[in-house]
Amino acid sequence: MSSRTTQREYTIKEAAALTGLPASTLRYYESIGVIAPISRGASSRHRVYDETDLDQVMWVACLAATGMSVSDMKKYVANGQIGPSAAREQIELLEERRSRLAVEAEQLVLRQRYVALKIDYWHAVAAGDDARAELLSGEARVLADELRRT
Repeated sequence: MSSRTTQREYTIKEAAALTGLPASTLRYYESIGVIAPISRGASSRHRVYDETDLDQVMWVACLAATGMSVSDMKKYVANGQIGPSAAREQIELLEERRSRLAVEAEQLVLRQRYVALKIDYWHAVAAGDDARAELLSGEARVLADELRRT
């Protein structure tokens, strides 16, 4: 009895569904070297993704979801091929991304606070509480100014 297991193969449509990346993005990432070239079916010449390909595409999709630029993703993938000597640059790429995400998170919190203030404002307006509405309107203006600065 053989202990070999057959590895499943996936079409580009299936790979897109499994990774959350559109087929056009998968083709683009392959064409510019963000992901390794994908093998082609012997008769159809269509892309055939295996589990290893899907694993690579998944971690690239995760990098893309962080907002990492295509250029930085290319560097990250290339550095991954180099190994330990590229660790410092990998860390720098990821630390920069972490810093940028922290700024984005702060901006999101400010926007959420602004929306909450506006909801409270309209509750006050609906209740006829003009004094509270005026107070909340002023707070919203201050927060809007802060949002413009970030």
